[in-house]
Amino acid sequence: MIIDIKQANWERSDTSILSDINWQVHEGEHWCLLGLNGSGKTTLLNMINGYIWPTAGQISVLDKKFGEYDLRELRKSIGWVSTSLQQKLYASETALRIVLSGKFATIGLYDRTDENDEAHALSLMENLGCASLAKRIYDTLSQGQRQRILIARALMAEPKLLILDEPCTGLDLFAREQLLGMINRVVARQHAPTVIYVTHHVEEILPCFNKTLLLKDGQVFDSGRTEEVLTSERMSAFFDVPVEVEIRNNRNWLFVKQMTEQLWTSS
Repeated sequence: MIIDIKQANWERSDTSILSDINWQVHEGEHWCLLGLNGSGKTTLLNMINGYIWPTAGQISVLDKKFGEYDLRELRKSIGWVSTSLQQKLYASETALRIVLSGKFATIGLYDRTDENDEAHALSLMENLGCASLAKRIYDTLSQGQRQRILIARALMAEPKLLILDEPCTGLDLFAREQLLGMINRVVARQHAPTVIYVTHHVEEILPCFNKTLLLKDGQVFDSGRTEEVLTSERMSAFFDVPVEVEIRNNRNWLFVKQMTEQLWTSS
């Protein structure tokens, strides 16, 4: 079992952020976590990574039950790419050193590395199409280049679980498609980690993500096989707006059928 969450709740200041979350992710599955802003996606990810604890319920990640295992060690087996992580990295570091720091799951490189580590880092960067950036200062890279570096960093420790938290944020159409193509190659690799792809854009859900969880208002709205979850009927109920889901080039594309007057006039 990669992720096993049973009846998990999380509250802050008497406000329920997550309620009765049940989610099981098995080895060999690749999931998309889909939800609008404010649905609780980031809170759920922080819980999976052990940065916050549920106020009720149980969580196990990579067969390690929270409360019975050192979560600092657990995080070394979890690769996480997020905007919040990008903001914490040292912008003056080279891209190569950023990738190398992933071996130790640290912000900044403080531990000693050797030639094998550097060769591994450069190999990852080569596979992700960013080896030429090795000596570039991270702050000088484009958003798309930074995301490639962060994914290479996340893969440095050969994690069993890779979480990609809205990696296409801030990318233009062409950079987005290039990054999605790269992610598809990562998932297709032999011995690839289980991947959780987080987004609020249906069109970013690649065919390799065979399972989808819909999170709405801090609760699981639906979960299961992607083709059974991403139907026009289910997505209309999920968004509270009539929508139509069409499959084009093995990707799901969502179209709004009719906007209500309230949605048109809301600020």
